[in-house]
Order: sequence, then structure tokens, then C-alpha cells
Amino acid sequence: MTTRDTHVQDIHTRKVREIHTQDTHPRDERSSGPAKVRVLLADDHEVVRTGYRFLLESVDDLQVVAEAASGEAAVEGWFEHRPDVLVLDLTMPGIGGLEAIRRIRQQDTQARILVFTMHDNTTLVAHALQAGVSGYITKTCTPDTLVMAVRRIAAGQTFIEPELAQHLVVQQNRDKGSPIAGLSTRELQILCMFAEARTPEEIGTALSLSTKTISNYLTQIKDKLKVQNSAELVKLAIGKGLVSV
Repeated sequence: MTTRDTHVQDIHTRKVREIHTQDTHPRDERSSGPAKVRVLLADDHEVVRTGYRFLLESVDDLQVVAEAASGEAAVEGWFEHRPDVLVLDLTMPGIGGLEAIRRIRQQDTQARILVFTMHDNTTLVAHALQAGVSGYITKTCTPDTLVMAVRRIAAGQTFIEPELAQHLVVQQNRDKGSPIAGLSTRELQILCMFAEARTPEEIGTALSLSTKTISNYLTQIKDKLKVQNSAELVKLAIGKGLVSV
């Protein structure tokens, strides 16, 4: 875990006033009383998941019914547990967050997904929204913001962190001619995975695509972004905040 992840987790954990221990039950086996919002929490860092579980379950109306540490596990967890809300990080092992969103929404158009990540890049926000998420917040937000976002999305509303929403509007108007803005969701996904030091073979395996197809995508991406080689491509992705270093 990075120092920033640990810092964010510590901030949220310190603000938790009490921790409620609850059993995980299928929807039809819950005890009588006010229904709780059932949450699936997907993040690849166990200590981070633990901190956010404590935070979410410190309020009476939220319950974490399952956790996932990879994109594949998030997809499986959604259809196994049928939660009310999936709280999902974008950067995870395997297929990653964007592909997990795509697969879930492809089979369940009513899925309510909240992206909860360190990435505040407006291009990622835009592509996540295009993929069908109901909300997007960063891990630097306040604990109250996370709780509010989960509640609103469970109620069928959308929620984007206010400051992030303002940046999104400004950046979209400013970057209409930006090459990054011209990438498709699949191209952006492959760029992010490649910048995370994954090989074309590894990306292809994760996305169920051939290595040749991934190589062709990377060539197209280089052409669109006007870079000459892989090193420049990775440098650009890092500079745009598409991946963490």
C-alpha cells in the first residue's frame, strides 16, 4: 500500500466513533426492522477495505455484505450477493475497475455503482460515467461524503463529489480537442493497464482479447496521442494522472 493510501485510511478510521458487528445474510433472510442498504466493497488493499467497512457500518442504515479484492471478484460478488450499491476502486488487479463496471452493467442495467478511488482525473470520471456508474468520489473526501454518496445512490440518485463535478465541467470545455479526450473507453482502459506495467499478454488475458488485438490497440493509442514509443506513452499517462506512481 502507498503512503497516501495509508494516510487516507487512517483519516477515515480515526473519524469512526463506533463499529457495529453484523452478520452477512442473503436479502430474504434479514431480520425484521428498517432495511439496511447492502454494500459490496471492492478495493485491492485489505487494510483499506477494513477501514471503510468500519466507517460504513458505523451508521445504522448501512451494511457491508461482502468484499472484493479484484475486478473479477467484484463482478462475481455483484451477482452472488446482489447488493444495493457497489463501492468500487478503479485500480485493481485483474480486469480492473472500468472493465468490471462494463461487465456488470452489460448484464444488469439497474446496477448502482459508486466509484471510490484516488484518481481525480476528469477523463477517468467521464469514462466511468459513460460506462454507467451512478457516482464518483475520491478517497480524499470526508467520511460524511462517502456515507451520503452511498445513501443517495441506493435511493436511485446520482452523486459526484462537488469539487470534482466542477472540474469535470471546466476540463471538458477546455479539453474538447485533447487527444486523451478522444480515446474510446476501451482504449483508455488499455492505456491505464499498460501504464501500470502490464504486458500486452497480461492485458489480453484480463480482457479476454488476443495479444495481437491489444498490440493493435496500443498502436492506435500511440497514433492518437502522437507519441513515438511505449516509454513516452507511459510518461504521458502518468503525467495526466491516469495511474498512480
